[in-house]
Amino acid sequence: MVSTVVTMLLVGVFAGTMGAILGIGGGMIVTPIVTMLFGLDIKYAIGASIIAVIATSSGSTIAFLRDDVLNLRVAMFLEIATTIGAILGAILTGIVSAGILYFLFGCLLIFSSWNMYRKLRGNNEVLNRANPDKLAAKFKLNSSYYDKNLKKQIDYQVENIPGGFAIMLGAGLASGMLGIGSGAFKVMAMDNAMKMPLKPSSATSNLMMGVTAAASATVYFFNGSIRPDIAVPLALGILVGATIGSRIMQILPSRIIRMVFIPVLLYLGLQMALKAFGVNI
Repeated sequence: MVSTVVTMLLVGVFAGTMGAILGIGGGMIVTPIVTMLFGLDIKYAIGASIIAVIATSSGSTIAFLRDDVLNLRVAMFLEIATTIGAILGAILTGIVSAGILYFLFGCLLIFSSWNMYRKLRGNNEVLNRANPDKLAAKFKLNSSYYDKNLKKQIDYQVENIPGGFAIMLGAGLASGMLGIGSGAFKVMAMDNAMKMPLKPSSATSNLMMGVTAAASATVYFFNGSIRPDIAVPLALGILVGATIGSRIMQILPSRIIRMVFIPVLLYLGLQMALKAFGVNI
């Protein structure tokens, strides 16, 4: 019993650290570990995953808010799209083939990993156009953050607001219909479509995931999917890990974060695309 608690604490620290750095939550790290290594039923693994996302968001968002890294206006704007998409997804469950959706969203993630690779090779991390996007200016979405790695204030602009909104609408739809997390889609919408720098994208994604997960946590709690003996030590470890990860992320070069994120996106994309044909990796 004691060894299990200690192990869950350590898993939580690792998941929280990586989740805070990449902005994808600890869920995608926790679920395979607790199912494959500990033989936990997938029902309880998903419940633990929800707790992991909320804990990662809570632990990292505090630091990101204090250091003014995340873009609160972008978060609230995109949450509208995610919520609408999740409601539509819940309504359309069973009407649209899950296989088709898995394939389409998998291909989107694979394409996004290629776009991120192209961005890695270029020098266009920060968008700074002479004529800012009119919608971004109207909604006051342009912002700035202090990069602790570069040791300077970075002013950035946001563009392609409809594109980012559409991706988040689709991400919400996928979450509602397929029961998947959408952390990778959130970062993709901000980094690829809206041209935000990766650090504010990751920080903002952490905040948004917590809001989304908290909305569904009640359902998992009342249907008995959340086991306290698993969730409590896991959440404690994640809170510690997320606090550590939020500090590491700010001192890492954006290039390094992007190099880690590309294979994660590619793996998630391949996993979803192959799942459409009944293949699990």
